This record gives sequence, structure tokens and C-alpha cells, in this order.
Amino acid sequence: MEQGFTMIDLHTHIWQYPDHLSKAYAHSAVAQAVVLAFRSRYLGIDVPNEYVAAYVKQHPDRLLGFAAVDPCDPDPAGELEHAIKNLGLKGLKLAPVYQNFQPMDPRMQPVYQAAQQLGIPVLFHQGASILRTVAMKLGHPELLEDVALGFPDLRICIAHVGHPWQLDTIALLRKHPHVYADLSVLPSHPWELYNTLRLALEYGVMHKLLFGTDFPFSTAEQTISGLMRASELAQTARLPEIPRERIKEIIHRDSLTVLGIH
Repeated sequence: MEQGFTMIDLHTHIWQYPDHLSKAYAHSAVAQAVVLAFRSRYLGIDVPNEYVAAYVKQHPDRLLGFAAVDPCDPDPAGELEHAIKNLGLKGLKLAPVYQNFQPMDPRMQPVYQAAQQLGIPVLFHQGASILRTVAMKLGHPELLEDVALGFPDLRICIAHVGHPWQLDTIALLRKHPHVYADLSVLPSHPWELYNTLRLALEYGVMHKLLFGTDFPFSTAEQTISGLMRASELAQTARLPEIPRERIKEIIHRDSLTVLGIH
């Protein structure tokens, strides 16, 4: 990796067994990483905001945390304000497909309003799931358009480029100035990654794609290798090119500044 470049991993998880489902993992050698809390009363999962806040404080130069709230909480907007103002978290993670809510559910609109006023981004896991107990239609990225229209100053990041609906996600990126996407997961699907990057080039939104690994499911090194292979695939198969320099821009993009995180 070239010297003098910053690499920010926008999408990592931390768990503890048995409290949060699995073991806690050490982070790979990225300059900074976002660690995500998560709460789903529907699935019985809770990686608490307090746990993530305490964890990232152990490495404040390298880690920052995103909060989680659930629409079934008594006061999700109040919980978000507490997490940002008192716990020092820097954003919000939501997953409608796993939390069983429509993105514009009236219970969540005060949350978006609070996030907009606080100036923090919202990272949505908006994509498919293999779990039979969840409604896949809740994960379609087009449902986020109502959020983008209703809260035009809210910075939204769509995890995994809304896989497997990447074209719809890229259409949203082109249309809405504050909607972005992270590339986590896609580097393990070479053909889908290639097509996603080509679509982003053709739609002029490569600058809105952000680096993420979905750690610990993938490391920074594996993700970078997968991204670079997309350029090699184009050359080997004589497909329309994806310039290596454009991929390097994604890897070294200052995603925190893009999302307004200070």
C-alpha cells in the first residue's frame, strides 16, 4: 500500500460471546474504522451503544462508533441524541430488513429529524438477507428515496451498494446529493462488483462509493484485493475498463469528511 494515503473502513462490527452473538475481534491495519452498534428486538440482537462507545474509546485515534436504535424502543430519537451527545458516537446504523420496519415508518421520522439536526450520517443495511424470518422487500434501496426526499440534508449511506439491487442504489446516488454507498461484501462477488463499478462510472457517481469491509467477515486486505481484481477482470476478459486509479480513489477516500463526520 502506498505511503501517505489514508484508508478508512466505514463498515465494521464488534461482538462479544455470549452477550452479543460471537467473539470480539481485533481490527486490521486501517487508519480508521467505524464500529457499528446494532439493535433488533425483532431478531433478539443487541450490540449496545454503550458497549461500542466504551470499545472505541480504547483506540480514539483509530476507531469511532455508530449508534443503533430500534423503532420499538420507547424513545428512539431520544436514545440517538443520548448516544451522540453523551456517549460520543458519530453516526447511526439502521437495518429495516432486520428490524422489521418500513424506512419511512412514522416512528422513525423523529429519528431522521434528530440525525439531520445533529449533523450525523445514517448507514442503512438496505439489501437482501438469507434469513427466512425477515421480509426481503423491506431491504430494497428504493424505499430510501422517501427518506432522502423527506430529509434532504440528511447524509445517507447505503451499505453493500444495496446488494443485489445495485442499479437501483446507483440511480439513487445519481439523483440525491447526500446519498452514498459503501462497497462492503461486493468484493467477494467479482462479477457483481465489476458491473457495479462500471455502472457507477457510466452514471458518474464513482466519487460517492466508499470503502468498507464488513469486518470480521472480510479484512481490509481481502477487500482491497477484490476491488483491484475488478480492473484485472476487465483487462483479461476484454470488457470495458475500470481504471485502477479510480479504484484507488475509493480505497483512499476520506469517507468521514464525505459524510460530514468531524
